[in-house]
Order: sequence, then structure tokens, then C-alpha cells
Amino acid sequence: MKIKDSVVFISGANRGLGLQFATEAWARGAKKVYAGARDPSKVNLPGVIPIKLDITNPDDVLAVAKECSDITLLINNAGIVRIGGVTQEGAAATLREQLETNLFGTQAMGEAFAPALGRNGGGTILNILSLFSWTSTPMIAGYAVSKAAAWALTNAQRNELRAQSTQVTGFHAGFIDTDFTRGLDVPKSKPEDVVRMALDAIEAGDEEVLVDDTTRQVRGGLSHSVYLKDAMAQ
Repeated sequence: MKIKDSVVFISGANRGLGLQFATEAWARGAKKVYAGARDPSKVNLPGVIPIKLDITNPDDVLAVAKECSDITLLINNAGIVRIGGVTQEGAAATLREQLETNLFGTQAMGEAFAPALGRNGGGTILNILSLFSWTSTPMIAGYAVSKAAAWALTNAQRNELRAQSTQVTGFHAGFIDTDFTRGLDVPKSKPEDVVRMALDAIEAGDEEVLVDDTTRQVRGGLSHSVYLKDAMAQ
């Protein structure tokens, strides 16, 4: 599909990567850009349409799917990351919180918008995943679990929605220079670079976007059944 003249819905669009997606989609000639955010008053990009959305709230999800039924491109960008592993005290609660957003929220958006995408010719779903869909580190192990589950969800959506000609693309990256990574002394990709790559991939009909060398190396190792060492253990 082409971004020009498309109707785009982006969750978590008030800042960071989501805001960059909205900016680039508008610059590429999207006919309409919906910007979903828990507080739509914080969406300050001229031309876009702010929409109240908490993807963990079923009423919000159903309301925006009804209001934005002309959609042709859904970008599931909203997500959270919490520091911590999966074996320490309190780990289950933190893991559930991340699964509620990163897995079940993403699933709810796909379920709610799939009928509209089908009616509008198929369109595309872009799920924002991670390098940590395939590897882990104790610092954010719960997040890695949630993104691994979201990767499996993406594959399932692709198989189920192929019949209605909906393209489902998974976006994988290491660290990106946004609020999530502020204060981390690690190599980071620029948001504008990875967003351009993602939208180019959508237009090319690609099923995956691998935006940096580390992500490509880890994905390549997975493809060839190579044992994956912890990418963060240096």
C-alpha cells in the first residue's frame, strides 16, 4: 500500500516514536492521520486528529474503531516498559501490567479494526515490536516476555487476515532515542530514520522491518537456529 492518500491511525501518538510516525505519515501525503493518546490534549501536531485512547480500556478501543472506520493503516505503537526481571518478588504484577498493554492491548486494537480494514480494501497493520522479541536481559526481562508474545500475535494476525488482503508487518528495533531510553548510555537509532524505514517497508509489502545491525544479527541467528546469547551481556 501507499502512504499517500491513506487513512492512518497511530496509538501512543503524543510523543516519541508515535509522534514521529504521525509527522512522517502526514509529510508523505496521508489523507487523514488519527493520533491516539490517553490525553489527546497533548497531541500538538498540526493537521492530525487527536483521539482519546487507552488501549487497555475496551470501551476506548471499541469507540475509536467505530469513530475511525475509514482507516487503511493501523500503527500499534502504544506500549510500556518496566524495569525488572521475572523471578524477583512482585515480578508477576509487573509482567501482567506489560502484557495488558503490549500484548492484550495490541490484540484488542487488531480485533477491533480488522473489519474496517477489510471493508476498506485490506490495508495494513504495523505492530511495534522489539529486538527483545527474540532475546532478553534481566534489566527488562518482563518487557521481553511481552514483546515475544506480541511477535507471536503478529504472526497469528498475519495468517488470519491474509484472506481479507490485510498486510501485517512487525517492526523490530534495538534502542531508539526516545523517552523510553533517556539516560541509557547505549547506541540508539534516530526516530526519524526508523520511521522512514518502517513506512518504506509497508509500501514495499514487507512482513518485517529490522532497523539496525544488532536486530538483524539476532534475527538472522534465530532464522538459522543458532543459539542466541544474551544480547546485553557484554
